Amino acid sequence: CIHLPFHSRPDTLFQISDALIKRVQVSQEQWVKGALEPKVSAEFDLTLDSEPLLQSIHQLDFIQMKFPVTVPPVPLLQLEKCCTRNNSVTLAWRMPPLSHNPVEGYILELDDGDGGQFREVYVGKETLCTIDGLHFNSTYNARVKAFNSSGVGPYSKTVILQTSDVAWFTFDPSSAHRDIVLSNDNQTATCNSYDDRVVLGTAAFSKGVHYWELHVDRYDNHPDPAFGIARINVVKDMMLGKDDKAWAMYVDNNRSWFMHCNSHTNRTEGGVSKGATVGVLLDLNKHNLTFYINGQQQGPPAFENIEGVFMPALSLNRNVQVSLLQFS
Repeated sequence: CIHLPFHSRPDTLFQISDALIKRVQVSQEQWVKGALEPKVSAEFDLTLDSEPLLQSIHQLDFIQMKFPVTVPPVPLLQLEKCCTRNNSVTLAWRMPPLSHNPVEGYILELDDGDGGQFREVYVGKETLCTIDGLHFNSTYNARVKAFNSSGVGPYSKTVILQTSDVAWFTFDPSSAHRDIVLSNDNQTATCNSYDDRVVLGTAAFSKGVHYWELHVDRYDNHPDPAFGIARINVVKDMMLGKDDKAWAMYVDNNRSWFMHCNSHTNRTEGGVSKGATVGVLLDLNKHNLTFYINGQQQGPPAFENIEGVFMPALSLNRNVQVSLLQFS
């Protein structure tokens, strides 16, 4: 508070008032600025005490959740991969997406081609299977199911497959001995070795009557080619008929013999030369095998009481060339 003499001039009073106002404003600005300035330094250390958190974590109880294992779901047949070839059928399947139950294997079932009962034809982990040696001109029904430790799941839908009306085959390069050379769309066979080597046909027969002929294109130095049938696992580095997986007639330029398990029987006069035709008649209705040379039966029926799945077979060395002529 400022006391002024009464007789002071008014203009002096106004000058003092302006000075007071400015002083108040400066004081207010300094006070506001001081109030808003931080009270600590911009550089500081922050310490986090994590010990209570770690103690809480160690006190937690972890429980492993186990979901129950149930039987696998229905397999899905892959129809675009299912097919027939001659009297063989190939089936493929897969598990549905987002299937969490484990699968240990599959069971593939096929009926008898005549509307009969289903039977197991494959049990394993693969999802593709080929079944050989079925009936020609027959309709087969197939289905598959999966299994695991909990049991067997439900069947898939049934797929229907039709085998060929008649047999059609060539020599099979995939199973032939490595010395065998095939040409003419796998219908002509030769050999690079002086030893006899085996080649099979691509068809497998288990029922019905089947006949095919082979033409001797070349015949040098009196070799002994052998014609007949064999199992898929026949020994391929020796003459056909020397093991127990083949039934054959071997023939030179003068005579022939029947051979199975290296047993030679029924020597018959009449041989082959260049241009000769050898016929093989496999009658699985009567369960026998008969041979022909140039249209004439060569000896009696060669083998009786044969059953199972058989493939056309031939053995030859480098002195012979043979071609398939016809088959039915």
